[in-house]
Amino acid sequence: MPAWLVKTEPSTYSFQDLQREKRTVWEGVANATALIHLRKIRKGDAVFVYHTGKEKRIVGLAQAASDAYADPKDKAGKLAVVDLAPGALAKTPVTLAALKGDPRFKDFGLVRMGRLSVMPVPAALEQALRKLAGL
Repeated sequence: MPAWLVKTEPSTYSFQDLQREKRTVWEGVANATALIHLRKIRKGDAVFVYHTGKEKRIVGLAQAASDAYADPKDKAGKLAVVDLAPGALAKTPVTLAALKGDPRFKDFGLVRMGRLSVMPVPAALEQALRKLAGL
């Protein structure tokens, strides 16, 4: 199954919020490229959660609890959302600095396109991220 990475500002919605709520609608994605990626998420896909802002690190692993679907709040019909359920908290959060310093990640979207809020995680990098995060 494919894996994805989603970004969030922890002061707005954190991985701990997801753990507490047990499920959420992942919304608010407006960038065209990020929406293309979001629409490809399918139920059961692994989703790494990355905290932006001061943290800049992967903090946990969630799972897509639904396929991506049209945002019911968007009257224009352009936006998409996906339901996420919490998985495991990273034993060792993986910082952006660590990824930038690791040559395996030089072409990874998080390193190359820092502002993109949803991106695919290639299979080889997914296993590396799981190992680095202790997941």
